[in-house]
Amino acid sequence: MWPRQPCLIGYRPIPSRGGRPVRRVFPALVCGSLCVLTSCAGGADNPGGPLPPAPMGVTAAAGSSTTVHVMWNRISGKPEVTAYEVYRGTTKVDRVPGAEHMVDVTRLAPSTTYVFTVRALDSAGNPGPPSAEVRATTPAAVAADRVAPSRPGRPHGKTVGSRAAQLAWSPSTDARGVASYDIYQGGSKIHSVGGAQTATVVTGLRPGTDYSFTVRARDAADNVSPASAAVRLATAPGAGDGRGTAPTDFRVSAHRTDGAYYLDLSWIPPRTDGVITEYRIDLDGHQATSLVWGGTPPRGRSTYSFYVGRDAGVAYRVRLRAKLPDGTWGGFSAERSVTTDGG
Repeated sequence: MWPRQPCLIGYRPIPSRGGRPVRRVFPALVCGSLCVLTSCAGGADNPGGPLPPAPMGVTAAAGSSTTVHVMWNRISGKPEVTAYEVYRGTTKVDRVPGAEHMVDVTRLAPSTTYVFTVRALDSAGNPGPPSAEVRATTPAAVAADRVAPSRPGRPHGKTVGSRAAQLAWSPSTDARGVASYDIYQGGSKIHSVGGAQTATVVTGLRPGTDYSFTVRARDAADNVSPASAAVRLATAPGAGDGRGTAPTDFRVSAHRTDGAYYLDLSWIPPRTDGVITEYRIDLDGHQATSLVWGGTPPRGRSTYSFYVGRDAGVAYRVRLRAKLPDGTWGGFSAERSVTTDGG
């Protein structure tokens, strides 16, 4: 497992003759851990061409004593990803189209720990490198349990911009405990969360579209509750500002070490239906850096510091946004102002 450290890409302030930093994009990569961005090696059927990168944000959670729900962040950009393969150990257990980023692995044994990886395929079927390994342990089987959990209650939600929706519900009850909740869009299952979770964010929706969501509870014996009442939502037309997908409680300060100034960032990641692994940081309204977490990103408050030069009295306006698990960018955080003299 890689250490929980991010990679900083693309920005270095260059002092000008007038003393004020000049912002430039540069190709160097400064990272505290291994960070897979692209795979440049060509395969046998793709000599010299780039392969898809390893999927990031992979998670695995038991849905019952015989199933595990595996999710990952969609890969955007070039080369185009046309499919994903999911492996249990060294065995391929499923293949899904490139537009999907989750799968239920079934026919597993109770009380067993499994290791999963995911790899992306390009249009020619060339596989990229595997993702980091994730583990999930199925709960013990429950003998002669044929009673399903109660129906999830009081479902409600709201749209977030034009491409996401926040959903919540009251917990179900079950004599042996709820193992997971399945979220449906119309008649299709689109997500699962653990039995202790009663809220989620669904991303990757289309602007100007009507949706109907329901929730079902599942116990360890794979008994599934009746569907909750439907939550009907309509996304806004257009691109949307995605404010509900923005990092919150964003804070910025500056400190000086060995004659150099650094900006210290702190924020709470947006709640999504996957893991946030990449952020874009803007200075004075222009993209300055990309921050990519190598390893397991923090789910609570995140922090990072980066170098901005040796000149005192330089003012910066700072904001950031997250790359969502569906490959789209979320909304910007609130913009904060800071100067390198500490004022």
